[in-house]
Amino acid sequence: MNKSTYKNQIKIITNKNQKEIRIDKFLKNYIQNISRNQIQKWTTSGKILVNKNIVKKNYKIKPLDFVEIEISIPSVLDHLEYKNITAEKINLDILYEDEDVLVVNKPAGMVVHPGFGNETGTLIHGIKYHLTNSNLNNFNLYRCGLVHRLDKDTSGLLVFAKNEYSQKHLFQQFYSRTIQRKYIALIWGNLIEEKGTITGFIGRDPKNRKKMTILKQENQEFNKGKFSVTHYKVLERFKYLTYVSCNIKTGKTHQIRAHFKHLGHPLFHDSIYGGNRIFMKKKCSNQNIEFLNTCLKILQRQALHAISLSFIHPRNGKCHFLCPIPEDFKTVLENCRNMFLQ
Repeated sequence: MNKSTYKNQIKIITNKNQKEIRIDKFLKNYIQNISRNQIQKWTTSGKILVNKNIVKKNYKIKPLDFVEIEISIPSVLDHLEYKNITAEKINLDILYEDEDVLVVNKPAGMVVHPGFGNETGTLIHGIKYHLTNSNLNNFNLYRCGLVHRLDKDTSGLLVFAKNEYSQKHLFQQFYSRTIQRKYIALIWGNLIEEKGTITGFIGRDPKNRKKMTILKQENQEFNKGKFSVTHYKVLERFKYLTYVSCNIKTGKTHQIRAHFKHLGHPLFHDSIYGGNRIFMKKKCSNQNIEFLNTCLKILQRQALHAISLSFIHPRNGKCHFLCPIPEDFKTVLENCRNMFLQ
């Protein structure tokens, strides 16, 4: 299989409060899956301009700088080896499909890509079966792919590119952060603010490599972190729980889960981040403890659902997709309304 790349131009205007940091460090936190060494090569080759001028690799970004980058992004052929995946007949909840894209509602418990311990039964196995048996013309399995992911126990919307043209088009939108992704979550505790923004450099927790955390600057792992932004809004309050919507501007691993843990409000039944235990149990009555334990038995995974997705279709312009709330999540919300809002 031959590798291929495509050109993409990224334009950034830094904000007025931007701290002066080296350009390679700044861009590594802005662009996903790019090394500082690669950024330095772009700088040396003149592919990075600041205020229309070529800069050296030790240039320090300043407030209101205008940064332009022309980069070659590897196509999905460099990332996904679909030829080694066996097609499996799996029931998929496909909400939309045409010759360019496929939008699927992934259930909780399904892994997106095969990996250690999940060699079969993934979403990609099911998509390969679906597309292999499709009647669409001009379909090339090896020139397509998912351009974003969801955790195993997070449910909701994913978009799949069905050809190289749409894959490039969607990748460009993710790199420029114009794709809009909205999530709903149920978190422990009562958030103080009605809405807010969580930011920070996110990376692997040095004490537990299965977890992500907001890294402190004095931590030796700090330089490995990637800048992350989550906007949230309170939808309903249930005394011991808060129902929120989230819009993410960056798509880092476990971002929403780690962000709310950082605030001291882990997601309901998030076993990795401590949400599988009753929050502030000493302040709960016996009746409420029994109620919350019942809810934990109903919703046996983190309460996080990717409910809507908006992007520019490669040929048809702006499109918006919405999917229903899963039954386990929906039941807990209804139970909470009956318990705490009447």
